[in-house]
Amino acid sequence: MERKKVHLQYLLNATSKSILWSAISTPAGLETWFADRVQSDDKTVSFFWGKTESRDAEIIAVRGYSFIRFRWKDDNIPREYFELKMTNSELTNDFVLEITDFTDADEVDDLRELWDSQVDTLRRTCGF
Repeated sequence: MERKKVHLQYLLNATSKSILWSAISTPAGLETWFADRVQSDDKTVSFFWGKTESRDAEIIAVRGYSFIRFRWKDDNIPREYFELKMTNSELTNDFVLEITDFTDADEVDDLRELWDSQVDTLRRTCGF
């Protein structure tokens, strides 16, 4: 099955880079929109959804107030990752959340819908 790299951008009405950075890079922040529960042990982050689903990810790159890149530990393709990156729009001075992820070619629309839903939750919970 062919794999596709998917790059998504979401304009956020965020004025505080520290609030957005906290939402995408800390366990407490990620719990508000990405997973039900998040635990971090230095370089390993465990995500929990519901009562039975969980996945562990390794933080493979991070630059403060810029981006955080994770690699799922159970992923068989070592070059794949998912990244949450914040940039500032020079036109509006709002922040843009850029998400990079990988999926099977026939599941691109499903992945986009999943991220759309997650970012909607981020907007509601953080007031973006």
